[in-house]
Amino acid sequence: MLAEIRGLNEECGVFGIWGHSEAPQITYYGLHSLQHRGQEGAGIVSTDGSKLTCVKGQGLITEVFSGGRLNDIKGKGAIGHVRYATAGGGGFENVQPLLFRSESGGLALAHNGNLVNANGLKHQLEHQGSIFQSTSDTEVLAHLIKRSGYSSLKDKIKNALTMIKGAYAFLIMTETEMMVALDPNGLRPLSIGMLGDAYVVASETCAFDIIGAEYLREVQPGELLIINDDGLQSERFSVNVNRAICSMEYIYFSRPDSNIDGINVHTARKNLGKRMAIEAPFEADVVTGVPDSSISAAIGYAEASGIPYELGLIKNRYVGRTFIQPSQSLREQGVKMKLSAVRGVVEGKRVVMVDDSIVRGTTSRRIVNMLREAGATEVHVCITSPPISNPCFYGIDTSSTEELIAATHSVEEIREIIGADTLTFLSVEGLLEGIGRKYEGERRGQCLACFTGKYPTEIYPDTELPHEKEEVLTK
Repeated sequence: MLAEIRGLNEECGVFGIWGHSEAPQITYYGLHSLQHRGQEGAGIVSTDGSKLTCVKGQGLITEVFSGGRLNDIKGKGAIGHVRYATAGGGGFENVQPLLFRSESGGLALAHNGNLVNANGLKHQLEHQGSIFQSTSDTEVLAHLIKRSGYSSLKDKIKNALTMIKGAYAFLIMTETEMMVALDPNGLRPLSIGMLGDAYVVASETCAFDIIGAEYLREVQPGELLIINDDGLQSERFSVNVNRAICSMEYIYFSRPDSNIDGINVHTARKNLGKRMAIEAPFEADVVTGVPDSSISAAIGYAEASGIPYELGLIKNRYVGRTFIQPSQSLREQGVKMKLSAVRGVVEGKRVVMVDDSIVRGTTSRRIVNMLREAGATEVHVCITSPPISNPCFYGIDTSSTEELIAATHSVEEIREIIGADTLTFLSVEGLLEGIGRKYEGERRGQCLACFTGKYPTEIYPDTELPHEKEEVLTK
């Protein structure tokens, strides 16, 4: 799908491995499979057992490690990161992993998520004498670890983790071990697997498939893993667990070949489409999905409704990165550069257009117009998520409430704005049923905050909205 110009962007992806002779090279391939989670920066920190080596830069993973730079790093352990700028903005200093050196040794950090109390902690730490080298909220954890009064690094990290709030999947590495931590709500996905005798950790299981690793299990909310040459040790830094994994991981962000907590993403999206067919039945001629993340849902809608699925919209896969951050004057052309309607499929047809979400409505309006220009007689828009009417504070680049069309307009008003014949959003109940998580309770272990306004953590008055890229929020 057109993430760059649609306005939903995830913060990053993380990958780590311990106990492999080619750890940096394996990490490169793992990050390549997670490239969809961030295209603005990438980096790898490796250890040979005595020193940490870092290579990172701005751009795609292939750009950062061009010219043989991957050959510059060796080691048996490595952590890597692909980044989309949210809290802290862009700039080389914010590209991760962050690497810190001191008399007691080095410490590397890679983080997926967003800390909701980062500002307050930064002010407190600076008042106590800390000097920050970046504007990333990730650096807060390093200062908290260094200032902890505990003697062992493990206890320092556990103590620091109890002080931060929000969404975080952390990979922490020293010269001799790698540690993995997931926030008590489990807001971001994180899995652990094995490649031979080596342990691997990744934001999505699709990274395991790429490198040939075997999936073991999910990292649990509030869990701290310590991985070194002696093996893996699991401890808890928090017993106050309230599972609330981000629903948008299933709806949009994750690759369809990934599994999140035992649920295949493609299957979940297909089921969302089937639920939509129940909630919004239409007499139509074709069903089409907006590439790429809505294809699975469109197939599900077609199967459940009996209306044929067709490729009514085609994504141009050869548009360069010039259009990832388009200027205002190029936005109108941006959608046509990325997407085109197939006249031979939609001309003279009643079309059900399946999409996963609407942020501002701008792109939806252009796609509807594109289908009409190609000859569609009716366009029925089906969104396989509830209306996004609340901002996200946990690492998704949704804008402030004023910029979310569903926060200020009714469904009928949105329909008029995008020019559709009908517009239907999936209900919260349909969303939960479609994804099919087995957790008890009204949320079934999912975060629904962007739909309901009920946040799983406290939101502080000075919490930063992750929307430095608001100029591209045109979806």
